[in-house]
Amino acid sequence: IPDFGHKYYLQFSTEDYWTGENAGSCLATVLYPRKKSPPVVSIKCSHTKDQKEIQEEDNRLYQRIRQQTKPITGSNIPDSYGNIEPALEPAWALAVAGSSSIMWEKSTEDLGYFLAQVKSVKQWMRKDDFLEFDYTVLLHEMPTQEMISCHMRLTWLPGHPLREKHFCAPQKHRLEEGSGLGSGSATGLSEERGTNF
Repeated sequence: IPDFGHKYYLQFSTEDYWTGENAGSCLATVLYPRKKSPPVVSIKCSHTKDQKEIQEEDNRLYQRIRQQTKPITGSNIPDSYGNIEPALEPAWALAVAGSSSIMWEKSTEDLGYFLAQVKSVKQWMRKDDFLEFDYTVLLHEMPTQEMISCHMRLTWLPGHPLREKHFCAPQKHRLEEGSGLGSGSATGLSEERGTNF
């Protein structure tokens, strides 16, 4: 769009993170303004799973974490061979969901990010029913191949948005503005801005 930016039209399919099964298809438009501002996105998806099935999966993940006899802690997930201990799979699943909002916020028309590894995770015990985790994650920046370290705090209860705060380490000798506050569910994310922590 002359003097404004680039607009992209996308059609893509989604898959279940654990099973690899087809989870639906989406149509989207993404507008990248020339000025340094987030893209404007419009997206419509058709899902192969109904809302009840998604809620049941969220509840199974939640119960699996709640049944742990002690707080979840771990490091280097996955390990250098790509393995994830079964006891750490729920923490990894939440890291994938939470870090996606960081990647969304940091991505530009020329840069993309992938969750490379959870360097550390610690579960905080709470008096209410919410789950709370502190993470240090490494994001792989493409195409620069740099690894970006981010601290992330997640809070979640099925039926409520997955709440995420983060702070990423400065890179390339420039200051990072810090964090947004993201919210979504364990199966889908939306974003809202918040303060640093």
